[in-house]
Amino acid sequence: MNILYILDLIGTAAFAASGAWVGVRKQMDLFGVLVLGMVTAVGGGTLRDLLLGDIPPFSLKDETYIWIAVGISLFVFINRTRFKAFETPLLYFDAIGLGTFVVIGTTKALDFQLGWLGAVLMGVMTGTAGGVFRDVLANDVPLILRREIYASACVAGGGLLVLLEVVDTDRTLAALLAAGTVIAIRLLAIHYDWALPKS
Repeated sequence: MNILYILDLIGTAAFAASGAWVGVRKQMDLFGVLVLGMVTAVGGGTLRDLLLGDIPPFSLKDETYIWIAVGISLFVFINRTRFKAFETPLLYFDAIGLGTFVVIGTTKALDFQLGWLGAVLMGVMTGTAGGVFRDVLANDVPLILRREIYASACVAGGGLLVLLEVVDTDRTLAALLAAGTVIAIRLLAIHYDWALPKS
């Protein structure tokens, strides 16, 4: 079991928790909380695989992802009255998941012979599409369309990974550097309340 897979599972858990927490705050029933947790956790990667023609999607090839999403969503629902204490730590795990998802999505797109732009877009989609599905289902403006430094951090990490691929950097090193870039930008944005200009 490699480090990227472990980080991927951690990210899946964090994304599931964030989705389930939105469901709780919207006062959804258990099914609604489970749906939001699952689409947030695996939605981006599933959409990526469908567009790449990699069928069945990753979450159906390795059901560990689905079980984690379901388990974490149930945990959030059961502990909903005390879960607010987990909000801040969850942001840090979410950042780890974001960086990992971007690397996995971008790398997979490169393996499928997509161009540089397509690869970066697939990385961004892997990291953000699940959250878009969550917000749409919860009747919110998607996070990536608001002030948060989120999708832009994904673009930076995906772009760096493609650049490192072009100069023939070792893939493990390139993955760690790219994921670290996404995580660092996201955490700095949270800490310093960075935001993109808005109209």
